[in-house]
This record gives sequence, structure tokens and C-alpha cells, in this order.
Amino acid sequence: MTTLEGMAAPQFTLHNEQGETVSLSDYAGKKYVILYFYPKDMTPGCTTQACDFRDAQEDFSQLNAEILGVSADSKERHQKFIEKHGLPFSLLVDEDHEVSEAYGVWVLKKMYGKEFWGIERSTFLIDPTGTVVKEWRKVKVKEHIQEVLETVKQLSSQ
Repeated sequence: MTTLEGMAAPQFTLHNEQGETVSLSDYAGKKYVILYFYPKDMTPGCTTQACDFRDAQEDFSQLNAEILGVSADSKERHQKFIEKHGLPFSLLVDEDHEVSEAYGVWVLKKMYGKEFWGIERSTFLIDPTGTVVKEWRKVKVKEHIQEVLETVKQLSSQ
């Protein structure tokens, strides 16, 4: 997959955990959108990542940045995940993986000798003009949220 950095972010409209329609264009005028794709609700790495974003929510909010998580899970599973971990941001339902494909994160993965299609953990930082200003692919959870926060701080101070 070629990089999306410097390009217009692929537009999307998905449902969140409440069944409400959410579009990228809804956030025009926000300073930044942090769009993070993750494999599956309730799994160890995804839980750590979601809780790390939760714990940094206030810092992101002060920088006028909105966090949105995306996975192929159902809205009911997203609701349980949010309730269990007190997540203060929306999780979007991409069951047909159309948006994941548009961002180039729906990939063939291998685990325990088996191949399957799934979401490659990735984060995209989208500026107010709708441009992808930074992307992180094949994300390792440890310290990732701090790196995203530092990048938003840097860009916000320019």
C-alpha cells in the first residue's frame, strides 16, 4: 500500500456503537481527527490501545483532536467494549471492511500458520482540511498513543 500522507483522507460514513451515522466530514472544523483501526474488541492488544487512548483523551481534547476507533465488530460488541472500559470516544462499525480497504489496512495476515483477512493495526492523523498529515502502519501498542499525542502537539504549535 502506498502512503496516504499528504493526500486527502478517504471519506466515509459508518455507524457508531449507538447506531448513529458518523462521517469524516462531520469533523470538519475540528483541529484533527485521530482515526485508528484495530483488529477486534475485547482482545488484549486492542484493549490496551483503547484504554491508552481513553487515558490520553483529555490531552487530545485540549488540542481539539477527536478520536475515532474503527473495527469490523458489530455495534453491540462496540457497546460492550465501551461500557466495560469506560471509553469516552466512538467506535465505528466497518463490518463490510469497505473503509478499512479504502485506508489500505484490510490485509492478508498470518497467525499460527493460518492465513486470514483482517485489519492491520494502523492510525491516521487527519487535519482540518481533510488531509492525512501522518500515518502509522503495523502499529505496536506500547508507547504508540504517546507518539500520536506528541505529533498532534507539534503540529498544533506550528
